[in-house]
Amino acid sequence: MTAYYLQLIVNGIIAGSIYAMFAVGLTMVYGVFKFINFSHGELITWGAYLGLMFTSPPFSLPLYQAAVPALAITVALGLAQDWFIYRPLRQSNPVSLLIASIGLSYLMRNAIRLFWGSDFQTFNLPVARGLSFGGIYITIPQLFMVTAAVVFLTILYLLFTRTLLGKSLRAASDNMELADIMGINMTRVTVTVWVLASVFAGTGGILLAMDTNMDPMMGMSSLIKAFAAVLLGGAGNVWGALVGGLFIGIAENVSVAFISPGYKDFISFALIFILLLFRPTGIFGIKGGVR
Repeated sequence: MTAYYLQLIVNGIIAGSIYAMFAVGLTMVYGVFKFINFSHGELITWGAYLGLMFTSPPFSLPLYQAAVPALAITVALGLAQDWFIYRPLRQSNPVSLLIASIGLSYLMRNAIRLFWGSDFQTFNLPVARGLSFGGIYITIPQLFMVTAAVVFLTILYLLFTRTLLGKSLRAASDNMELADIMGINMTRVTVTVWVLASVFAGTGGILLAMDTNMDPMMGMSSLIKAFAAVLLGGAGNVWGALVGGLFIGIAENVSVAFISPGYKDFISFALIFILLLFRPTGIFGIKGGVR
């Protein structure tokens, strides 16, 4: 019985590491631009489907090679979102940005249906036997998922704590106008935020699709969990989003021991509801700003 619960916790950490990647990208955009980008979920989906496209004929690249052009296009989509949609609306009512992001989400989701259809699809990965560690089982794709998440999040930590660009990101999140007056290159900051958010979304989408099926709605369900993680950690708090993602992953997987697996997504909605009622600023209590 102990091994059973340990297996659920390990499964939760695996899922939570991917949710953390989604949440970190989402909260970075919020921390600097102060709006929730609902089309962030579609960047997740596009990353996965572009990875599938480059592993299929006529490209037929290995997945580790296919990820490079897939992420490059995902980044281009993220930058295009900001340049053509959000930048012209940035000085208007914040509600305009929110509505625009919802509309863009529908547009990008239906574009996926147009190009790839609505059926479930999977990467054609070779079947490998799972690894056993004291009765705890983990597959090669799952091990790669956790490793990649740790590497990406470590790079992000070093960027924020060891570079001038990271300091510029934190300053812009506190006050964009003041940061601009102080001589910080806001164009560089803006591009960096969208590149990082898109890379985290696209990479997370590819990693998630390695372990599960992909369909045009995968980004929406992932966005809900990322949103719950952001609320849990405090909107704009990058490290809070990381902890929140891990907590969501563990909570929904451990809950399988007590409720039907079909209700796993209910955990995210329940946490959102509880947090909005009793702790709207999140566990870490930060109301904004990338930390």
